Amino acid sequence: MALEIREAASKAEIRQFIDFAHELYKDDPNYVPELYIAQKEMFDKGKYPFYEYGDAKCFLAYEGREIVGRIAAIKNHRYNEFHNSNVGFFGFFEFIESEEVARALLQAAQDWLSDENYDYLMGPTNFTTNETAGFLVEGFEEPPKIMMTYNAPFYNRILKSIGLEKEMDLYAYMIYSFEASDKSIKMSQLIEERLKRSGVSIRKISLKNFKEEVAHIKKVYNAAWEDNWGFVPFTEKEFEHLADGLKMLADEDFAYIAEQDGEPIGFSISLPNINEITINFKKGRLFPFNIFKLLLGKKKAKSVRVLATGILKEYRKKGIEAIFFARNILEARKRNLIGGEASWILESNQDMVTSAEKLNGIKYKTYRIYKYPLPKSNEQ
Repeated sequence: MALEIREAASKAEIRQFIDFAHELYKDDPNYVPELYIAQKEMFDKGKYPFYEYGDAKCFLAYEGREIVGRIAAIKNHRYNEFHNSNVGFFGFFEFIESEEVARALLQAAQDWLSDENYDYLMGPTNFTTNETAGFLVEGFEEPPKIMMTYNAPFYNRILKSIGLEKEMDLYAYMIYSFEASDKSIKMSQLIEERLKRSGVSIRKISLKNFKEEVAHIKKVYNAAWEDNWGFVPFTEKEFEHLADGLKMLADEDFAYIAEQDGEPIGFSISLPNINEITINFKKGRLFPFNIFKLLLGKKKAKSVRVLATGILKEYRKKGIEAIFFARNILEARKRNLIGGEASWILESNQDMVTSAEKLNGIKYKTYRIYKYPLPKSNEQ
């Protein structure tokens, strides 16, 4: 059948756009559906904060009446302003095992983005580099952790064949609770005692004072990450939106703030791996009954994900990262959890790679962000 690419704009088409991934991976035991309510909100231009500075258009690929792929073409003006770059983005990219389908979807994205005359496309990012990003290229043996992506193993082969190149690899390290280095844990405890003498302390985040804690974390996050590849500061609404979404899942025993004489200088947040529960939610729907399974089951998760860690530049290499990791491990042991995933870690972030490896962390998954060179408008 002839391949046809059409824009997905109506509510029904956006629902099909979201649900395509569920159909594509229906026989894959490691696939975890994204929660539909959260995905739907991302395409609401009146609600989702990204649209205050960016725009996107969604496309579906059809063979006859059958949907065989999807892609979102993304204009992220804030990224380009911050990095003084000229890059377009693609995201939500899924396709059957067909070079023709993948190429046609990228061409549709390229055509819509052509008015910006971008140098190249980068992705996948859904919608920004502060959200889920990257295609899995190594580590297909088990399901992803919370807020991490998943895709078919053939993606890397097809993307390379149609001209996409690696832009950056993102690592996921698994640190097993009872296999982590006891020596490193003891060392981190000694480092913590030493830091206390210089006014540095580490405490749990208080969910009772959540609004104030969020303000502290945002201040550190935007300062600590500003030199990282792909970083763009959160807007106020973006950070509030993220925090509202995480509050329901946050666990005080896995969330920490480091302070120097009472002023925040670092933070670490880990979340229970609710993917262990939502993996069985058909098409990611919460209602009518799955919402109760989630709320009641989140405390039964046997693993966590170290979602984000940030330390101000002047306080790095003092052992604070190791203290955060050690505290997570000790709490995981206390609860008899399997362990935690530290992700994602940029391949260029040697400090975090070293911290994970010193604790006997295993690099067990690799995700990749690609770039796709584009012809200039006068060459088309």
